Amino acid sequence: MRKKNKRARQIRLFLFFGLLLTLFIIMLVSMVSRQEFNAPQKLALEVIGTAQYGMTVATGSLNNVWRNYTALINVREENARLREELRKNKAVNNEYREAVATNVRLAKLLEMKETLPPPTLTAEIIGVDPSQWFKTIIINRGSSDGVQTGMPVVTVEGVVGQVTNTSPHFAKILLAIDPNSALDGLVQKTRVQGIIKGGGAGFHMEYVLKNNEVEKGDLIVTSGIGGIFPKGVPIGTVSKVEKAGRGMFQVIEIEPAVDFSQLEHLIIVMKKDPLVK
Repeated sequence: MRKKNKRARQIRLFLFFGLLLTLFIIMLVSMVSRQEFNAPQKLALEVIGTAQYGMTVATGSLNNVWRNYTALINVREENARLREELRKNKAVNNEYREAVATNVRLAKLLEMKETLPPPTLTAEIIGVDPSQWFKTIIINRGSSDGVQTGMPVVTVEGVVGQVTNTSPHFAKILLAIDPNSALDGLVQKTRVQGIIKGGGAGFHMEYVLKNNEVEKGDLIVTSGIGGIFPKGVPIGTVSKVEKAGRGMFQVIEIEPAVDFSQLEHLIIVMKKDPLVK
């Protein structure tokens, strides 16, 4: 059955192209003779013209499809190239911005170092102690650089902490906000003194009598007493003052001057704690 259908289609195609050829020959003879077309010649022209128009439209459509396809491929390739260039430019821009930010931080550290008693040493934070009991960080300086236990550590914004342990190339810093940390401080405006203790997220100023003048917003700085931290280094700003209640002393809370979550570079004041042997 399939063979018969296939043969029938072949016969129809053969007859169709034979008819077109016959009409084409009629047209050719008519054009050569330059006589006015009769009815069969006009019919032949109409059929051949329709066939040629259909072929022209089909060919034009195929050409348009091909041109659109090749154009689409070119657009995709161009988009991919532009995306890659944009990615590279973003990476370069990020590197540039990071370099600028680092240079700004280091320049501020150099300015800070000039206000501190020499010698000093710049260090970079390389890690956080995984222990949950203490708030400590690890820096890339150690005993081979002259770092010793008890040395104070500061940054541009203010007090950071003290060196607690060292190895030849690394050191551990106990942050000032750790509850085990304490240092001498004073109210910059009134010179009222007290002990600054770590509170986990901030500080508490203790042993300040109720008749002493302390207000919210006052700047607290190191007093220099005890020979550990240099005098006048910012500790934080008074965020809360309570004088009511029992006892002789005020309840004073301090917001740190340093953002301990964004520490990167530090300055070690190479002055050993006189109480540490």
